[in-house]
Amino acid sequence: RNTKRIAKEFEKGAGKRLHRELVELDEKNTHTSYISDPWFNMYLSAREPVVLNFNPFISLTPDPRETYNNQLVRATNLIISSIKFLKSLKHNYLRPDIYYGDPKWSESRLFKNFIRLLPTSVSWYGAYMVNAYPLDMSQYSRLFRSSRIPKLNKDELFTSECSRHLLVMRNGHFYVFDVLDSVDNILHPSEIVAHLIYIIQEADRLPEFALSYLTTEDRNIWATVRQQLLEAGNEENLKKIDSAIFCLCLDNIFPKDEDELSHCLLHGNGFNRWFDKSISLIITGDGRAGINFEHSWGDGVAVLRFVNEVYRNSTRHPALLPHSRSAETTVITCERLEFKLNDSIQSAIHVAHEKFAERKKKMSMKRFKFRKFGKDYIVKQRMSPDAIFQLACQITFYRQFGRVVPSYEACSTAAFKHGRTETIRPTSMLTKQCSQAIVEERGKHSVAELRNMIDECSKYHRRLQMEAALGNGFDRHLFALKHLAVSRGEPTPDFFLDTAYQKINHNVISTSTLQSPAVNLGGFGPVVSDGFGIGYHVSDTWLGCNATSYLDEELQEFLRCLEYSLNDIFDILEGRPLIP
Repeated sequence: RNTKRIAKEFEKGAGKRLHRELVELDEKNTHTSYISDPWFNMYLSAREPVVLNFNPFISLTPDPRETYNNQLVRATNLIISSIKFLKSLKHNYLRPDIYYGDPKWSESRLFKNFIRLLPTSVSWYGAYMVNAYPLDMSQYSRLFRSSRIPKLNKDELFTSECSRHLLVMRNGHFYVFDVLDSVDNILHPSEIVAHLIYIIQEADRLPEFALSYLTTEDRNIWATVRQQLLEAGNEENLKKIDSAIFCLCLDNIFPKDEDELSHCLLHGNGFNRWFDKSISLIITGDGRAGINFEHSWGDGVAVLRFVNEVYRNSTRHPALLPHSRSAETTVITCERLEFKLNDSIQSAIHVAHEKFAERKKKMSMKRFKFRKFGKDYIVKQRMSPDAIFQLACQITFYRQFGRVVPSYEACSTAAFKHGRTETIRPTSMLTKQCSQAIVEERGKHSVAELRNMIDECSKYHRRLQMEAALGNGFDRHLFALKHLAVSRGEPTPDFFLDTAYQKINHNVISTSTLQSPAVNLGGFGPVVSDGFGIGYHVSDTWLGCNATSYLDEELQEFLRCLEYSLNDIFDILEGRPLIP
């Protein structure tokens, strides 16, 4: 009742005024979205370390031909495919992201040629005529040649316009060499692999002080130490790191299973990563590949498109064959970056190393797969695969803890100019009712009644998905109203101080998904200390996730209960009564 009173007062008073001012501000800034600046500000002002707190990872599906999964072969092919993507983007050859209301137009050469001939100013309307909607691609400009630069209180994003070099890390050492020549041609594959061989042979031991641990630090501490690095004469080397096309991490690690691989890609050993780079391509000793990306500049949609294109090109049109030799006459132009480290910087590296080791030790991560059904089966039931997995998570938490909690699912708003994400709230009265029925009232409801509950949850979740994708969610709107008040030095309205608003933003279950044949798995750290981070995948024939938490025993029990919950859903959809 108190929350309802505060909400009504906000709606009629401060909220109404802030909304009017937000609309006016939005109308003055037609070049961007009302959420863009506040969202950048939120990420860049966060002082927590980016690793484990913000940077997600994506693991690429192995090359279908085993011999191409050699570390040097795969690294070379992925480098060349990545540079091809960069060149296509730079020269405006990259096919635009489009949502097709009628999928048949996605394969229509007539449609593509028609759109290509239209001036940019009217091409959107041409697409709209056939129920096709171009999506925002502004984030793509920061995929390459970009870094997050630590600054006191608020970081900055840096992007170089014309750098030609690649940053390669091996055993904590930094190397740079040009992969593009002066006229933008890509270095020959045999020359690239020759450089990589040189780096692997040269960087055969760890440095005494691994500089990259500093990127795992609190952002204000890292900003202070970076200033010391600049004053010690390391400016040129830092510029070469920040402006590199991307970071290639050649790991001397051979993960024994997917759990170890996930740990490797999410945080690794710390010394062979530069977590501030927009994207880092990681190749393990046995040729498994993945991406770790800094999150402030963009979201999974841009990275997924990059992963899809690079995976497809590197597997269908590999530039380097397994039996190819490196060019024996190659002149190695690789530069190893040497840093001047005074006692203060060395001490900061040591402290960062210890803190990072302690943090990663506390976090647990487990892989989960459920093989009884997948997307194909759920679609045949005329339900939403995403909704079914989200419902399973709700039932799971209720089964384990006997209550419902705030939950988060990310939804892209790329349909809007400079759109980022909106929140889908999977927790609802419908999911609570269904969870109670399945967990506590197993003998009270018929199979038909339980199936109807699941169906209602699916319909409601689809509605929430549609609302979020079309900009009709509430989270970003309220976030922008609060940001507007705070940025103008006004007292924070009571609405945002109310325990209900604070609780709903303490997301105990935080989820995200990226669906693609190129993606093997993905994940991220939990967003709260008592919660779970769930990167999930809905495949044609199975459901799975990478789950993280700082509560190891609770995480193991959560995944055990998740299997139990999915089995219950499967029994209900198959028409079998639940065993009390």
